[in-house]
Amino acid sequence: MPLLPWLTLRRILLYNFSMRSSCQLLQNFAGSPDLVTGFSHRFIHRCTNPSSLLAYPLRKISRLISFSLISSPGVCSYGFLSSRSVHMEPSEDEGFRAERLRKLQKKLEELGIKSTPHKTGQYRNTICPKCRGGDSRERSFALFIHEDGKLAMWQCFRKKCDWKGCIEDSENGEGFRVSRSFGSGRALKNKKYIMITEEDLQLEPLCPELITYFKARSISVETLQRNGVKQRILGDEVVIAFPYRRNEKLVSCNYRDVEKSFSQEDTEKIFYGLDDIQIPGRDIIIVGSEIDKLSMEEAGYRNCISVPNGVAAKVSEKLLSEYEDTSFRYLWGCKEYLERAPRLILATDADEPGQALAEELARRLGKERCWRVKWPMKSDTEVCKNANEVLNIFGHHALKEIVEKAEMFPIRGLFDFSNFFPEIDDYYNCIQGFELGVSTGWKTLDDLYNIVPGELTVITGVPNSGKSEWIDALLCNINESCGWKFAFCSMENKVQEHAMKLLEKHIKKPFFNSRYGESVERMSLLELEEGKTWLSDSFHLIRYEDDALPSIDWVLMLAKSAILRYGVRGLVIDPYNELDHQRPIHQTETEYVSLMLTKIKRFARHHSCHVWFVAHPRQLHNWGGMPPNLYDISGSAHFINKCDNAIVIHRNRDDIDNPLNTTQVCVRKIRNKVIGGIGDATLLYDRVTGLFRDIN
Repeated sequence: MPLLPWLTLRRILLYNFSMRSSCQLLQNFAGSPDLVTGFSHRFIHRCTNPSSLLAYPLRKISRLISFSLISSPGVCSYGFLSSRSVHMEPSEDEGFRAERLRKLQKKLEELGIKSTPHKTGQYRNTICPKCRGGDSRERSFALFIHEDGKLAMWQCFRKKCDWKGCIEDSENGEGFRVSRSFGSGRALKNKKYIMITEEDLQLEPLCPELITYFKARSISVETLQRNGVKQRILGDEVVIAFPYRRNEKLVSCNYRDVEKSFSQEDTEKIFYGLDDIQIPGRDIIIVGSEIDKLSMEEAGYRNCISVPNGVAAKVSEKLLSEYEDTSFRYLWGCKEYLERAPRLILATDADEPGQALAEELARRLGKERCWRVKWPMKSDTEVCKNANEVLNIFGHHALKEIVEKAEMFPIRGLFDFSNFFPEIDDYYNCIQGFELGVSTGWKTLDDLYNIVPGELTVITGVPNSGKSEWIDALLCNINESCGWKFAFCSMENKVQEHAMKLLEKHIKKPFFNSRYGESVERMSLLELEEGKTWLSDSFHLIRYEDDALPSIDWVLMLAKSAILRYGVRGLVIDPYNELDHQRPIHQTETEYVSLMLTKIKRFARHHSCHVWFVAHPRQLHNWGGMPPNLYDISGSAHFINKCDNAIVIHRNRDDIDNPLNTTQVCVRKIRNKVIGGIGDATLLYDRVTGLFRDIN
């Protein structure tokens, strides 16, 4: 054999070193040298830099030299082809490489591994798609994708998971194959459980005393025999044995004495009665105990299973992954049986642990597939606890009827109208008393606008039109007729000046006897003291004493406190432009206003509180003295779009057509036709007392 040129020999040695390192890396990921033993590789010369020598699975025999790794590390064979000239293999088309990489990423996604966006040739640490990083959401999952798209390796370094594997391009280039993929999930599925038999457990037929025990609970001998219920002597005590079978083979056994003490074999956990749900396309009933399963059979339902380990203490805070959900491992192991059922009827106990079990089962099985039974009352104050109690008290016909009337399991945020029938009945009968709205105190306006708790009314008008004065007068009227209490967030008014306006409207006398009140008797000290008591009982102030402006969240937080502490039924925010409107740099003013109004509406509905929100119009050019349009409100059209009611307050400034003391209340939007409609009402304003009254 002729001697190799030095440059060629040097490349061979460097390549062999590189291949050994690659094999070690692959072994670390695969967990076994078996994955890489027998792999064939070819030498590809990309540049003179030794670090660029990479390992590739063999597709074609190289024109120059071929290598084959064998089980002994460091040993390689080589041979020359007939041609002495060096022929470099043509570079692969980038389009083929991109397409292969896309297919590899699709294969990874089928395994639950999101690989895009991912830079090839580098390791990426992320959350494991199998164990979800555990409670700490640890980024323990490492993924590596080769630049040519022919190889991907991954491993989760959490000990409880240890999921690792490798995907490589098939030798014929027609697809990918998973060389190895395993972890804790597979370990749990393939866990070796101890095998038991009835002879090992020394099970015996039921004695007459236990048969009598079941008969007292309306369970027949035929049902006991069909389900293979036996007895066993444990120490000096005879206990009931419930054999758990799958495909007629004994898998586990639970024990129970007449005092309801519970124990079980340390074997694989499955549902009790699993062989009774083998027929696909039938509903499956899930109960909380073996006796409840037997009770359902007495009512004619054999398609019933029982959980093996009783009830859940409480609903868990979060849903664990399949591989960490040890308490419900019996469910994951039997899920293939449950997936074939059109409906899953949960008939667990009526007490709190039983309902917690139903919630836990529904979360794992899918609430959209679950129904639940509603146990009847056995007395004026007590409800039947479970299926066996219903069977004992009301009989098998009643139990069957209860199952037939099972209700859909509630899904948060998804309702039908039957959930609200009591509220609809109360609305029809006007139980609360303000379903048709609370009067404004002005007859000319009551045909257009009434106040309903839980709504948002936007008030606008040009400056000095009397918006705040009209709202104060409206609230005084409602307080006088209905006794409502209110919270003010009025940033434009000083406290003493606002108190003066409210007291004048309540006492109907001026606060001072100078200028505007010279011709009318001033309120006395006694009237002032009585008015202050009324003021303190009826109104509460939300004020921001610092230099910074208050945010809408801060206002609503204090308004909630006022509702809970003082029973406030109405909130006034006056005006919009006095609030702090800082928003994220990427958020437009329109988006901000929309979000703000949504918060206010949700607050109003949740707390059954009416909110009046004052918003000024933008600067009106060439204004002719007419009432502004609602779309003129500064900030966004959402003020008119999102509110329930919208009112424009406009004061007459031309004494040719009407007196200067007339105020026009323009109702421009009413969402609920029950409380009014669109139109205008004219009121007379008394400057001395701040009161408004009807013209006629």
